[in-house]
Amino acid sequence: MGQTASGKTALAVKLAKYYNTEVISCDSRQFFKEMSIGTAKPSIKEMDGIPHHFVNHISITDHYTAGKFEEDAIQQLETIFTRASTAIMVGGSGMYAQAVIHGIDDIPSDEAIRTQLNERLQNEGIESLQKELLELDPVFYNKVDQDNPQRVIRALEVCLASGKPYSDLRSGQKERVFQNINFAIDWDREALYERINLRVDQMVSDGLLEEAKTLYPKRDLNALQTVGYKELFAHFDGQCTLDEAIESIKQNTRRFAKRQKTWFKKMEDVHWIKPDTNIETISDIVKQQMHA
Repeated sequence: MGQTASGKTALAVKLAKYYNTEVISCDSRQFFKEMSIGTAKPSIKEMDGIPHHFVNHISITDHYTAGKFEEDAIQQLETIFTRASTAIMVGGSGMYAQAVIHGIDDIPSDEAIRTQLNERLQNEGIESLQKELLELDPVFYNKVDQDNPQRVIRALEVCLASGKPYSDLRSGQKERVFQNINFAIDWDREALYERINLRVDQMVSDGLLEEAKTLYPKRDLNALQTVGYKELFAHFDGQCTLDEAIESIKQNTRRFAKRQKTWFKKMEDVHWIKPDTNIETISDIVKQQMHA
């Protein structure tokens, strides 16, 4: 795991080659077929012949949850383990990683409530929903990415459907047939922020503006309430110049990276490694952990 632009994909590919195995992606935005440039989805060249599962997995119009990902990923892992003793999971979406590692409880859903909340999002904005979530579940409010409407709406849906805080229903810790060893890439903040700024500039050069234009007619979908797209939608709406939109993408990506690190720091048993850590060093840690 690691923050956005930390080099997770490149390291995952090296590890997959070393262990002769495959990669499970737990990046909740790289799931979507229609979103490539703005999600920094790995190219065929970057995958370098290593199978990557759950990249281009679903459409932006599909309803997909961490619970469904848990089910799908466990099934895929069982298949991989018939071919290899190790699998590599990579991504910056902490909730989806936790779903595979520890599991998510069976949590209620209510389509009618979800529809009402989405209507409120359109009519009132996310601030109203954030305020209600703070009142109903302050514990989860302080953990969640509060600027992600999909996460906020899901938590509120559960609170309203069950009459209980979402955090009370998320005990997890299911039985697993595998042992997990967690690594996170630890960048100096200023160096990472520079990488983020350069990546955004590269995305623009690679055609991010054109990709966002094709998605603009569906801009109200939850999947598109994503850094890199929503700022350009605001530009298309005449709310800001293109330069201002690009600067907002950089700023919001840096903020997102900060929230990611906060999430990972709360996880237990994480080995924080420097970006230049070699594969042999990681392998040594894995061997020690396996025999601990």
